Amino acid sequence: MTQFSDDRFAELRELFFESAQELLQTLNDEALKLEKKPGDSETVRSIRRIVHTLKGDAAASGFQELSELAHEFEDALALEAAAIHGSLADVAFKAADIFAAMLKAYRSEQKLPATKSLREMIQKLTGDPKAAKTRTKKTRSRAARTNWTEYEKLAMQKAADGGMTIYLVEAQLDPHCAMPIAARQLLLKALGELGEVLGSRPEASSAEVLKQIQFLVASRKTGEQITTKCRIPTVISQIKIEEIAVTRQKKIAEAATVQAPAESQTAAEPEQQTTEQIVAPVATPETETPERTVAVPAENILRVDAERIDNVLNLVGELIIGKSMLQQALNEFTRRNPKDPARGRFADAMAFQARVLGDLQRSVMKVRMVPVEQLFRRFPRLVRDVAKQCNREVELVLQGQDTDLDKSLLDALAEPLTHLVRNAISHGIESPQDRTQAGKPAQGTIRLLAYHQGNQVIVEIRDDGRGIEHEKVKARAIERGIVSKEEAARLTETDILGLIFRPGFSTADEITEISGRGVGLDVVQSVLQRLKGTVQVESRPGRGTIFRLRLPLTLAIIKALLFRVEQRLYALPLNSVAEIARAMESDLHLVDSREVLQMRNQVLPIIRLGSRAADDPSVNSTKIFILVINLGERKFGLLVNALEGEEELVIKSLDGQTVETDLVSGASILGDGRVVLILNLGSIVDRFASSRADIPGEPGFGLLLKSSERAQAAAQGGVHS
Repeated sequence: MTQFSDDRFAELRELFFESAQELLQTLNDEALKLEKKPGDSETVRSIRRIVHTLKGDAAASGFQELSELAHEFEDALALEAAAIHGSLADVAFKAADIFAAMLKAYRSEQKLPATKSLREMIQKLTGDPKAAKTRTKKTRSRAARTNWTEYEKLAMQKAADGGMTIYLVEAQLDPHCAMPIAARQLLLKALGELGEVLGSRPEASSAEVLKQIQFLVASRKTGEQITTKCRIPTVISQIKIEEIAVTRQKKIAEAATVQAPAESQTAAEPEQQTTEQIVAPVATPETETPERTVAVPAENILRVDAERIDNVLNLVGELIIGKSMLQQALNEFTRRNPKDPARGRFADAMAFQARVLGDLQRSVMKVRMVPVEQLFRRFPRLVRDVAKQCNREVELVLQGQDTDLDKSLLDALAEPLTHLVRNAISHGIESPQDRTQAGKPAQGTIRLLAYHQGNQVIVEIRDDGRGIEHEKVKARAIERGIVSKEEAARLTETDILGLIFRPGFSTADEITEISGRGVGLDVVQSVLQRLKGTVQVESRPGRGTIFRLRLPLTLAIIKALLFRVEQRLYALPLNSVAEIARAMESDLHLVDSREVLQMRNQVLPIIRLGSRAADDPSVNSTKIFILVINLGERKFGLLVNALEGEEELVIKSLDGQTVETDLVSGASILGDGRVVLILNLGSIVDRFASSRADIPGEPGFGLLLKSSERAQAAAQGGVHS
């Protein structure tokens, strides 16, 4: 029984960590709004609600230090002087950073970070350290003077779960009103038109009606709208609206009460609350308009661990392999029994199974898909911080946030996108003075946009900065020994831009915290290669730069082109093959010690995946296949011996012990049980660029693929297992 309780409480904490990350991201968003509109009352109230929720959830999960710190910040936000303080946005940013560091420490069970700097900033907001305590007591006593029944509390919770805002409406009747009971009924009717009245104090028959009336109202209207509606001349002399914050994480509170009562009780001791555990007022001045985002009912959201979805997707992949095996058996049966009447029934069953399996696959893939907005949301804060460090004025524009992307791809993209955005600010955007002299606005613009293109997702990072100077890139590459002067003279503009992805390359004149160490863009390319994607650069000096990342919709199941090289079977993602050409060995020529093929007045570099027998004179008359592939702006031709056709492959990853070469990115099983290796195009092109030319009779790139012989043999056991 004890073990069960511990497991459930661990699950509660995991739920808290997930929800807390969302709260901190929202806190950063609201702090950015406050920085642009200092003293905005709605934004301040929103920040206070976020901190209040974080405080309650942390207490319920047993994280006392975080709860107390959030409580101090919440108290400061309740003060009018703090709400209009010019440094409140900076305090909110600092709080978000400290809260995030504390969450990380809690999760990894490490030492908590120092919070002294944040507490000092909070004290500066309040001015007098005792002011916060005074205001807190005042707020609590005001909330505690009305004891709502359990039924009314449940009604408040239900309304809040439905996305409604809970208000405490206090009305003072006009002393000259001759019929207070009728006045109460008139006010009750007005409130009923704006929402749902959940409770009232005092009762209609009480003599206290002559003094003051309180109504508990759930509404989707703003406080200002309710105030305007309730101002009835000669009936109501004064009206006060107070928003009540209902605990958002209902499941957390319930789980903490049922499964970890000891921890929850200990965590909640500093609060000394009874009613406030469910109902906590948020001070709302009469003239202010509280705003609350309509929440999706919790019953419609199911949180599932990503590993479980991966397991389901893996099973779908196994079903696809089984479908291929059945199709192979059906083809064999058709060849042996072409006139058998059962053949048609088998074909119909196979078609039905294929259709259902396709629907199942798409459904599981949709479950894994998340909007790219989850990734984009972290960049406004990043841009703001880096721009301040670099003394730049930068505006971030986000587009295509609703574009769906596989969750695993989304997580992997965070690091390369961060590098690109930081580089765009430190290298691309000029200083305000330089921009003004160049006839540009002082404020630079960085655009992050995402969109679908075929079966790929495109993510672009655009800036309107100085662009990339080709000559400077070439000179720096020669200086650092990345290319020789002779090689640099033959480079095209596309090749020059490709040099910025080489390890150790940087055009920064000095090393700073932001840039200059030569790491970053090489990380971008390596991550994109691992994700089976590409990165493309476009730049115009003085106009700006575009980094375009192309990614597959998913890494699990792909359409692939199968081909043979020296009797060995390999595959490539079909979306990377632009066209297939036939040629003769005699059509190939050597240019600068590289094999090339002339296609439609264009020279296509050829990558020979196999080896060429130089001593055999009949080789020149051999027919070959050329797979024309696109890798960013560049085109290459892969020379293969034979084509096997198209196939839907389920990608199986292979660890470093199974495959020692980086030329292979994965493997798959065909319907007849054969294992096919899936080639890594990015690594192949990089190896081709850095290897010796494939000169007949000498060891060249063609021999490098022989390292996959052992990989294919090992994969026979590795994939099947």
